[in-house]
Amino acid sequence: MIDRYTLPEMGNLWNENYKLQTWLQVEIAVCEAQAELGYIPSSAVAEIKAKANFDPQRVLEIEAEVRHDVIAFLTNVNEYVGDAGRYIHLGLTSSDVLDTALALQLVASLDILSQRLEDLIQAIRNKAREHRYTVMIGRSHGIHAEPITFGFKLAGWLAEVLRHQQRLQTLRETIAVGKISGAVGTYANIEPRVEAIACEKLGLKPDTASTQVISRDRHADFVQQLSLIAASIERFAVEIRNLQKTDVLEVEEYFSKGQKGSSAMPHKRNPIKSERLTGMARLVRSHAGAALENVALWHERDISHSSVERVILPDACILTHFMLKEITNLVTNLLVYPQNMERNLNCYGGVVFSQRVLLTLVDKGVNREEAYTIVQENAHTAWNQASGNFRDLISKDPRVTQKLSAVEIETCFDPQHHLRYLDQVYQRLGI
Repeated sequence: MIDRYTLPEMGNLWNENYKLQTWLQVEIAVCEAQAELGYIPSSAVAEIKAKANFDPQRVLEIEAEVRHDVIAFLTNVNEYVGDAGRYIHLGLTSSDVLDTALALQLVASLDILSQRLEDLIQAIRNKAREHRYTVMIGRSHGIHAEPITFGFKLAGWLAEVLRHQQRLQTLRETIAVGKISGAVGTYANIEPRVEAIACEKLGLKPDTASTQVISRDRHADFVQQLSLIAASIERFAVEIRNLQKTDVLEVEEYFSKGQKGSSAMPHKRNPIKSERLTGMARLVRSHAGAALENVALWHERDISHSSVERVILPDACILTHFMLKEITNLVTNLLVYPQNMERNLNCYGGVVFSQRVLLTLVDKGVNREEAYTIVQENAHTAWNQASGNFRDLISKDPRVTQKLSAVEIETCFDPQHHLRYLDQVYQRLGI
């Protein structure tokens, strides 16, 4: 298990200093590999490791002149290292450094996201346990359907987030690859053994068959997986927004003391976190399209992907990280109103128990079409009246009372019938 307290904040993984630090990690790992194979002196590697450094501002100054970021970086590093610097970057091309270092950034980002996902899993599981038997109405098409529990609703969320956890584990293997194979990837000036040793030192595996770059289907996969997480968070947020509507009010975002909902209307308590998450999900998903466009590069390499990735990769990681923290906080502190759930469940005199009445009549020998007509007539009569009461109407309908006793009718309106097998779902999820 990753220790959450030793993880850096996501934004720190995507600043200029951290990026250049990963570049230096890659260069040193390659030097160490070269030395182990006897291609460069071990003393030179020791000197490089002792002296190698960089100044982000100085790198930018050099880049303004040479118009090449990696050359600017290497020039600055050599200003610190001196003569031993001639062994740095031997046989490499810029993408060897850029793509391998990017893998380090993406793996580090995934480690943080995985921990935040675990936090969300625990928050949902705890809330589901708390409300595993809190009865509420299930809805389809936005219309009352049949009874469920709030814990069951959360169980669906938990199962979805657990799938994301599995996806991130697979994704880490997909993205944790480096390439030290030179221009166009043929190892013409550096042998595969150097790549294997350097990648092992960096905690990566060599790419199976790189060109001058690591193929961008891996990076597209990365952004798509984050987009899926964002889509799930949006699903949860939209559900909370719907359940917080004034005329529903079954749950509500925590509203702190001193918080204000509207500059004009003092009574307002708005689902602002859920709305914010909905908006951010749109941004993360939009990056998936750009990542897919990056897959089709010219021949062995062009740099059309580079400018795009400078925006979408840090943005997707930072946004997803923030969204996970926000939804975890939202779920943890969510206000749940069982009394309102009960009120809504019994709206129109328990009209949502219509299927139980239907099936009980069929069980008593009534033709299904006839039973459906009887139940639907009473249900719609109740539905179309402000004070309609389906249970009363059913209890007074001779077509029903000729077949069902008062006890049998009452049994039809017991919500526990709908909850009989939910424990099996909870057990699957450890709730």
